[in-house]
Amino acid sequence: MAIKQYKPTSAGRRFSSVNAFEEITRQEPHKSLTERRKKTGGRNHAGWITCRHIGGGHKQLYRKIDFKRNKDGVKATVESIEYDPNRTAFIALLNYADGEKRYILAPLGVKVGDVLESGVNSDIEKTVGNAMPLEIAPVGIDIHNIEAVPGKGASLVRTAGGAARLIGKDAGFATIQLPSGEVRQINWKCRATIGQIGNMDWINIRWGKAGRVRYRGIRPTVRGVAQNPVSHPLGGGEGRSGGGRHPVSKWGVPAKGGKTRNPRKNSSSKIIRRRMTVRYGESVLKRR
Repeated sequence: MAIKQYKPTSAGRRFSSVNAFEEITRQEPHKSLTERRKKTGGRNHAGWITCRHIGGGHKQLYRKIDFKRNKDGVKATVESIEYDPNRTAFIALLNYADGEKRYILAPLGVKVGDVLESGVNSDIEKTVGNAMPLEIAPVGIDIHNIEAVPGKGASLVRTAGGAARLIGKDAGFATIQLPSGEVRQINWKCRATIGQIGNMDWINIRWGKAGRVRYRGIRPTVRGVAQNPVSHPLGGGEGRSGGGRHPVSKWGVPAKGGKTRNPRKNSSSKIIRRRMTVRYGESVLKRR
């Protein structure tokens, strides 16, 4: 992926950059794999805002993504690489040998014409884009699109440029290091896709002006210290106040470095090492 910068023909253009979309090979989505996405503005059935900072934005069609990768033993050819407005990663349209078509998250390096497959047999090729249970994946390899519960569909490492690492297997569990630096165990029957997700430079895009963020359906965020005390725990005070307490969310949950995980959560026993933070000088899984 490449980042494109224009000449500063306006104030908004001066410090903005855009995705060059060099990998994209098709503009319109496959119609049968799309559905209407109704916007809510962050409001529930009663009209109350239950999720802030949502509203407006360009109209979008939802692309149905195959997060389960459970079509085993059937080879698929990559028909196109497409843009998906619902996520940061690009998507790839697979055309299976039996005629079925499915979307998957496009791995880094996969191009039109490549042949991918998924399966549970140990003889499946351990190449980029192929999906398999962690039980048969080689230790030390980068993976993405990882299931947390066998058969439920991938819920981990789905963002642009994301990659986890399989660092061990033992007694029915696979040990993986997530991009945050967290090391945890997952049932080795869970599936994952080999490789790293493409569109790596998405994080380097500079939006340049507020309007481009509004196109994405994101409404402004007001700092807590700039609000009234009735609206936020950090609000109020005379002049430019610092808040008077450690940073918290609107509901009093620690926002920067405080522990927020429920100690009685069942999966806590599967976390070998908590996620790393730059604040405490600890390392994270580096992107290649």
